[in-house]
Amino acid sequence: MPTLLAGLITRASFLYLLCSPRGTMHFMVVTSKKRYGNLPFDSASAEPFKISRTKLDTFIECQRCAFLDLKFGVKRPSMPAFTLNNAVDELLKREFDIHRANKSQHPLLAKYCLDAVPLDDERMDEWRDALRRGIQYHHLPTNILVRGGIDDVWVNPEGELILVDYKATSKKIGPSSEDDLYDSYKKQMEVYQWLFRKNDFNVSPTGYFVYVNGKSDAKAFDGKLEFDVKLIPYAGSDTWVEPAIFDLKEMLLSDVIPPIGVSFGGGPCEYCTYRESAGKTLLAVHQNKKLDK
Repeated sequence: MPTLLAGLITRASFLYLLCSPRGTMHFMVVTSKKRYGNLPFDSASAEPFKISRTKLDTFIECQRCAFLDLKFGVKRPSMPAFTLNNAVDELLKREFDIHRANKSQHPLLAKYCLDAVPLDDERMDEWRDALRRGIQYHHLPTNILVRGGIDDVWVNPEGELILVDYKATSKKIGPSSEDDLYDSYKKQMEVYQWLFRKNDFNVSPTGYFVYVNGKSDAKAFDGKLEFDVKLIPYAGSDTWVEPAIFDLKEMLLSDVIPPIGVSFGGGPCEYCTYRESAGKTLLAVHQNKKLDK
């Protein structure tokens, strides 16, 4: 049995160890299509294989997690929704939409001397729809369709589109420059820039993060939160995106289990190390039960 006790049996099946109330271990094989909602990659299909910007992030972070997800439909466990962050995102969108409708400059842009206004385009709702639509590009050499949902798009007098991502958090000291941003944030911006460029838009090399940092040093809550809002420029490079798509396609066509990747905060991927540790432990328990009989 491989160290992945999540246990690859075939390309479409997984082995599960089940423990009865009496401690007896049972093996059960289920197909990923029945157990999980996402359809795995099918090399025989002529249809473009769709991946989100998030799935590409997963591949960059940990190819083994992407291997399980995209080939077998075994996703990482979901995290609780950051509803407060979502509320801030929604309010920021409404605020910028007022200036979009009025074709006026937002005060934050004026504060940072950025000569730009929110782009007034009928496709904005589509581009923002990360779950179902977003901005898309069909990469013909790999037959992979990449999509992503952008928070906002601004435009400068030269007609360049400025891509914008909202970030909300609460830290004692928030970021003040691109050096303080997570690498994953930067790659996220670069994928968006790549997608817009592939759709023949004139994209500014500099994107912006509207970074909202909740203050925790107030004397009392009093039913409200106050935020510091900063505009952080980032001059990214999307040259890595297309090679990554080729690498992803190579992984999809391979049956070799990729190595463990890197976690968000550094060190080995926590999802992979948990799977491996749990699998070894369960297998050891099962083997000890057999020896005791």
